[in-house]
Amino acid sequence: MTSTELLLQQLINAVSIGSLYALMAIGLAMVFGILRLINFAHGDLIMVGSYVTLLLMLLGLPFLLAAAAGVVASTIAGLIMERVAYRPLRGAHEIAMLLTSFSVTIFLENLAIILFRPTSRAFPAPAVLRSVIEIGQLRVAGLDLIAIIVAAVLLLGLTLFVRRTNVGIAMRAASQDLLAARLMGINVNKVIATAFAIGSFLAGVVGLLWSARVGKIDPLMGFNPVLKAFVASVIGGLGSLPGAVIGAYVLGGLEILLQGLLPSALTPYRDAFVFAILIALLLFRPNGILGSTEREKI
Repeated sequence: MTSTELLLQQLINAVSIGSLYALMAIGLAMVFGILRLINFAHGDLIMVGSYVTLLLMLLGLPFLLAAAAGVVASTIAGLIMERVAYRPLRGAHEIAMLLTSFSVTIFLENLAIILFRPTSRAFPAPAVLRSVIEIGQLRVAGLDLIAIIVAAVLLLGLTLFVRRTNVGIAMRAASQDLLAARLMGINVNKVIATAFAIGSFLAGVVGLLWSARVGKIDPLMGFNPVLKAFVASVIGGLGSLPGAVIGAYVLGGLEILLQGLLPSALTPYRDAFVFAILIALLLFRPNGILGSTEREKI
């Protein structure tokens, strides 16, 4: 493999994993931009959708139908989470809402352990996700291409939604000042529920792609993706949707770069180097790449 092909190979890998981080980070950024809440329970929506998909596949449903149902289940779970756990605390101290997110996380993970046991289960991805396209010496996984295409379509659709629709504009107004948005007659409950629904939908999509990439699912599978999404959001600027996307692709690029540069003995500690770079970045840009000292805008 030539150096150009190797560079292209690594670029595809970086964009693919960055796309998954971007879809997750957007869900965190939307909720934080409006409620100033870091919803760590967001990662468990990945687990919900993946388990629903697997159960329906075991019952004989085709992958596409099971996957659609899994994404819907993640979306419904996110809406229930917002209505039951977060809406009654609206206006409370941010620490109270943060602790609530941890409580929801522990509840969902333990519920999954009770229902499905703590052991991992194989996730049977369809052949198209396991395919490999060879172009000369270049080998491109079908899953990587699908992840990039799906992320591009969803990010474009979300951008149009936020910029062109009345609900999207209302979300941007709420992220500027929630109280002022309420006084202007905006239905804040609808806006926040929409943000949770969109983020949960994206988490369900990520869950399918992540499960297919890893090849297995377990009750704690949401922790690593939501942690990476949080890091991506911090890199880009908490609460900023463009920042979340930029931070996600920067994080994906850093991971692939370190994987190629680090000696094999240090590769298992790649995440430690990523966090060290994050600390160095925040020393120079405390609010992230696109962050500001003002209340962040969607």
